[in-house]
Amino acid sequence: MPKKIEISHRTIIFTVVFLLSLWFLVQIADILFWLFVSFILMAAFKPTVDYLEGKKFPRVLAILLIYTILLFAVSFVVSTIVPPLISQTITLIERLPGYLRSVLPFVTINPAVVSQQIAPLGQNLVRLSLGIFSNVIALFTIIVITFYLLLERKNLNSYLTFLLGERAGNNVVTVINKVEERLGAWVRGQLTLIFAIGILTYIGLVILGIPYALPLAILAAMLEIVPNIGPVLSAIPAVIVAFAVSSLHPLFTIIMYIIIQQLENQVIVPIVMRRMVGLPPLVTIVAILIGVKLAGVRGAIMAVPVVVTFEAIFTEYFRLKEVS
Repeated sequence: MPKKIEISHRTIIFTVVFLLSLWFLVQIADILFWLFVSFILMAAFKPTVDYLEGKKFPRVLAILLIYTILLFAVSFVVSTIVPPLISQTITLIERLPGYLRSVLPFVTINPAVVSQQIAPLGQNLVRLSLGIFSNVIALFTIIVITFYLLLERKNLNSYLTFLLGERAGNNVVTVINKVEERLGAWVRGQLTLIFAIGILTYIGLVILGIPYALPLAILAAMLEIVPNIGPVLSAIPAVIVAFAVSSLHPLFTIIMYIIIQQLENQVIVPIVMRRMVGLPPLVTIVAILIGVKLAGVRGAIMAVPVVVTFEAIFTEYFRLKEVS
């Protein structure tokens, strides 16, 4: 006789509520993304806002001052850097098969196949540049949310204490403070490294007379987020392009990248990352790969901040658990 399986009403209700919750989270995925980006920006800007407020600046004025500086910086980048970056990148992609043939003459390279494989890179760069500035609603929403997060952050302690009670509220505030400190330090440190490596690489390539210095420097800056492997990968296209200048320029280019890497490891990183505990390289690489698989470019950008956030939450949670 077959055994009768009974499912309680509680199980059915739990299953339905769980599935509805997953559906709801999928529907508001973009909003959650905006909130997380706003939280990252708030964590990055909060120390500066607190410093200006300590210098007798009204908090609103301090936030508006930071926004004004960022507006001028973005306007400068859009007007002076983005147009030549796009044009040079497209030209580099078109001429790369010829550079490869000059470097590897004994290997048969079909230019059409190479161009077909790498052409989407230039197209994606254009689409990404246009997409960032065309999605006005998302950008405006993130700016507004970040503004109010910065403005109301000082009242968070009292809000949580009122809602959760003194002990639970203080514990939640401690965890949030740790996440802010960890995430903000990571963002500021990475941005500093990206700018430093990008500028040093651009100056070095210009001095050596390597064509397409701007996109090659941007590539080196962007790959800085990938530990150990990133600098090596960014040097490969620069060395290939250097063969078009002279037979000695590839050697000079390799030496330049080695000098920049040593300068980064011995000088820049100890100064920038003094207050920041970095993630293990393997964790960073795996997180980026998973992010790319799940959400493409957006996932790659947000992967490491998400890991840093969860790492800070769990570390602080277990620390508080041991204390209590």
